[in-house]
Amino acid sequence: MTGGWQGGPVTPRATCVLAGNPGPMTLDGTNTWVLSEPGSNGCAVVDPGPLDEAHLRRVLDVVAARGTRVELVLLTHHHLDHAESAAHFAELTGAPVRALGDGLADGDRLQVGGLELTVVATPGHTADSLSFLLPEDNALLTGDTVLGRGTTVVSHPEGRLAAYLDSLERIAAMTNSGQVETILPGHGPTVQHAAQAVWYYLEHRRERLGQVRAALADGAGDADAVVARVYADVPEELRPAARLSVLAQLDYLRAKGLSGRGA
Repeated sequence: MTGGWQGGPVTPRATCVLAGNPGPMTLDGTNTWVLSEPGSNGCAVVDPGPLDEAHLRRVLDVVAARGTRVELVLLTHHHLDHAESAAHFAELTGAPVRALGDGLADGDRLQVGGLELTVVATPGHTADSLSFLLPEDNALLTGDTVLGRGTTVVSHPEGRLAAYLDSLERIAAMTNSGQVETILPGHGPTVQHAAQAVWYYLEHRRERLGQVRAALADGAGDADAVVARVYADVPEELRPAARLSVLAQLDYLRAKGLSGRGA
């Protein structure tokens, strides 16, 4: 389940505080990111995480140790392991909370105590998924769009695979240009070779889609039959997530006319 990731400072401007909620879907736990410009007295906190008072105290301890105060709380998306504590954390700090459609839009440039951030819409895992570019560190905070280990789940009906693939292509363009060299994910360790990781994500999705198409051609009549063939090696506790992923893939293939069946 875990791979030794404990968080801590990872760039001159970004420190991860790891929440105590490890699990099959959260890996080592949720990464809460404290971001501040060196020497500044203001910071932003991205994804305060689950409603866990001990975790929030640790976040505030890191904020204090950096000699800063929280001026802005940002959310990569609405899932509870990232956002459940947002309202309470706002009460503790007096800082506003911003998410897609709630004060944030694609391309917005944010200034927090001299720190610069750019909002990058990366829908697919959820409709409201955002990433945040930290240009001075050539780093991108990706939430659940790209993880530090393994691959993320695009779950039907909330997840949309076409949008997710478009988001990966957008991040790939940022890595290929050198704009992004490091990924600061929502779960798991920092990804130092961003371009390689995003290439793997795209290849993995193409491979899975090919496997699903082959299973359909071989007579798999529904999502459960596809899961049994394509995800046979997945642990039992992850089978429900695999089924939702297959449903999202089937929707994508039908929309593209690639399922071999009528809509």
